[in-house]
Amino acid sequence: MQIVTGNGAKIPAIGLGTWTLRDDAATRLVAGALQAGYRHIDTATSYENEAAVGEGLRVSGVPRDQIFLTTKVWPPDLAAGDLQRSVEGSLKRLGVDQVDLALIHWPSTTVPLTESIEALNEVRTRGLAHNIGVSNFTVALVEAAVALSEHPLACNQVEHHPFLNQDRVMAACRKHGLAFVSYCPLARGTELFAQDPVSEAAARHGKTPAQVVLRWHVQQDGVVAIPRSSHPDRIRENLEVFDFALDAGEVAAIDALRSRGLRICDFEFSPEWDRD
Repeated sequence: MQIVTGNGAKIPAIGLGTWTLRDDAATRLVAGALQAGYRHIDTATSYENEAAVGEGLRVSGVPRDQIFLTTKVWPPDLAAGDLQRSVEGSLKRLGVDQVDLALIHWPSTTVPLTESIEALNEVRTRGLAHNIGVSNFTVALVEAAVALSEHPLACNQVEHHPFLNQDRVMAACRKHGLAFVSYCPLARGTELFAQDPVSEAAARHGKTPAQVVLRWHVQQDGVVAIPRSSHPDRIRENLEVFDFALDAGEVAAIDALRSRGLRICDFEFSPEWDRD
């Protein structure tokens, strides 16, 4: 498994996203992914599946110290005290003593960033998380968070796929040594997979369109992808992206799709996004 480093954190380049996976299905899919070779699992308090994910870790039989486990704190819990209690609750539900990475899920519109970053640092100081980081942070927010944080930040987890240009925030992450973790890396699939640069590369390499897109992610310096799937076969396929490489022309053709400017996760509470 390819490893991406982010200020000391060692993050497997392909992980399993668990958004929308629930109950017994989440347990089965997490256990199956780990048994298939995954070593990176991503969840969040807002997914309401941490207990099921934790059971999947145990059912898998994979030793805990071989799994990179991420959870995230939802904006209403970013005040001092609330953030720490949120992570404590995550650990209880997951059935673990520590997560490998705790993230601020979205920047708050009400709690000062100074307060949230200080609380996040206490989470690491207390050993509740081995690493800390942020998610859905813009360039300006990355710069501010880095300046405020006593401990190094491991990553910024953001929406990233071939229909969205994220060069500016990616450059900010690289500047400060943060890994860049892509959620929605397949842009929900169907339309992206039908694009000529993707389908033609898949045919040339004997791979699926999803595998081509994930390969596009992991060939970028410092990038991790966390695709979600509810299909065991696709979960296994999503890991099989390290036995081929896209050439420069194929990468450039897929890059050109970013002119679409499609953002899937854009909400009332979202920050003002960077523009390309």
